[in-house]
Amino acid sequence: MQVMESAITGMECAESGTPFGALSEFYRAFNNRNLDLMRRNWHPEECVLDNPLGGIRRGWAEIEPLYERLFSGAARVQVVFFDYTLNQGGDMFCAAGRERGTFEKGGEIIDLAIRTTRIYRHVGGWWRQIHHHGSIEEPELLARYQSAVLKA
Repeated sequence: MQVMESAITGMECAESGTPFGALSEFYRAFNNRNLDLMRRNWHPEECVLDNPLGGIRRGWAEIEPLYERLFSGAARVQVVFFDYTLNQGGDMFCAAGRERGTFEKGGEIIDLAIRTTRIYRHVGGWWRQIHHHGSIEEPELLARYQSAVLKA
């Protein structure tokens, strides 16, 4: 287990083909609303997303519409990954930590605090995300976020 010191924003110069590079690519895609880059980050058939907004979605065909809606809507969500550990073995790695960020829409701003786990598999020379789990610990924050996103 490696405890990572620096936060990942998606703006760092990260070597592609490395776990750090794959994580940075995800956050670059997310924070810049780049669906093509997001699509390349996920393994299309072997992926699962589990979070408070999307529920459980299996396969890119179920996950992509969630990102399409988020990226094309009026709401703006920005997150940074920090306080995380990286566990790598063979052709897989797991990054478990926290996200902080903001949800903004129509003057409403919600500060986000999310526990996050991402699992990647090395396929065809690239790290591809196969699992994401996110949870919001505070019930009031979760309810406020879900309500704001569903209205968006």
